[in-house]
Amino acid sequence: MYPRSVKLGAFVLEGLNALALTFYFFYFYFYTKEKFGFTDLHNLLLAAFGGFIYMVAAIYGGRYGQRKGYFAALKVGYVLMPVSLFAGSTLPGLPAQLTVMGVCTFGMCFTWPNLEAIVSEHESPARLQRMIGIYNLVWAGCMAVAYFSGGAMVERFGFQSIFLVPGGITVCQLLLTVWLERKSHAAAQAQEIIQPVTATGEPALNPRPIARVKAFLKMAWLANPFAYVAVNALLPVIPGVANKLNLGTKLAGFVCSIWFFARVAAFVVLWLWPGWHYRFGWLAVSYAAMVVSFAAILLAPVLWVLIAAQIVFGCAIGLIYYSSLYYSMDVGTETKGEHGGIHEAAIGGGNCAGPLLGAMGLWLFPASLHSGTWVVTALLACGFGGLVWLGRRK
Repeated sequence: MYPRSVKLGAFVLEGLNALALTFYFFYFYFYTKEKFGFTDLHNLLLAAFGGFIYMVAAIYGGRYGQRKGYFAALKVGYVLMPVSLFAGSTLPGLPAQLTVMGVCTFGMCFTWPNLEAIVSEHESPARLQRMIGIYNLVWAGCMAVAYFSGGAMVERFGFQSIFLVPGGITVCQLLLTVWLERKSHAAAQAQEIIQPVTATGEPALNPRPIARVKAFLKMAWLANPFAYVAVNALLPVIPGVANKLNLGTKLAGFVCSIWFFARVAAFVVLWLWPGWHYRFGWLAVSYAAMVVSFAAILLAPVLWVLIAAQIVFGCAIGLIYYSSLYYSMDVGTETKGEHGGIHEAAIGGGNCAGPLLGAMGLWLFPASLHSGTWVVTALLACGFGGLVWLGRRK
């Protein structure tokens, strides 16, 4: 059990994580397009490469935190990440940059699962709803701000900033992690840990039928990777979408960040209104909306269609992600680090599969400008069929 001050510090770490990783990973696609002449096909393959590393390493990062301690795992991540990012600012070649991306991705796998575990540890169901809500608002809000402002940062300071700014942030995170770990140990030794209570005396254990809870967890673990299939098939080709609509890097950062803010708004509603918990209809409608809006974003002929589709897309993936994380933490009472690793590994699977299928579509049907879009959309539709099947079995 962690004192509230330590959990507050974990929220700060989480926000800094979102800022640093958005600045680097999301604008790295603009960097490769500018520096190495990458096309949409190349950037999709690059995203699949990063997603594969994350899929494999996230489970290990969660298990490492479960065995060695969450702060020990965080320190591993916050050593690997700045070292790789500062190296990336000085290494010019493509092989070196791929190595930097791989090492930074591996380091990131030690952060998210264990941050999720820290803020969720030993919380009652009612408190868990609140903590997960705050957690989602922090990372999504900081990510939206970073993507919104990142294009202007690149235009003002150059592409070196996508290495140096995140590198500096992660160094600060390492220092904060060491301080929080010491504070946590001191509180434990002094027996000053605050036990979770509620005004109604709610029990610390989940009172819902465990079979039903696990059924929704399976559905969420199915839906969330597909949501990240959509997200990570989308992000690498944003430079191409921006080019089609004559948007520069700065304007692309402004316009194409709308779905990030829509996701934040969805998180606010889902945090304040728990009526969506364990309701299959909400999950199914969100998934269907995600499929339609994904295709609309990539096929948008005019700016207003792009904006409207992003609003729907952000709200849809907000509920899907929230479902996966909430159900993971609600079920994993004693193994939150490990469950967080599984949750993040599922995200990694989507990070890999989405861009890979998009790249395959462009490679197999090079004459069709939208072949990658249709291939990924077809996969998302298959996922919807799987979700409905699980829902009927429930």
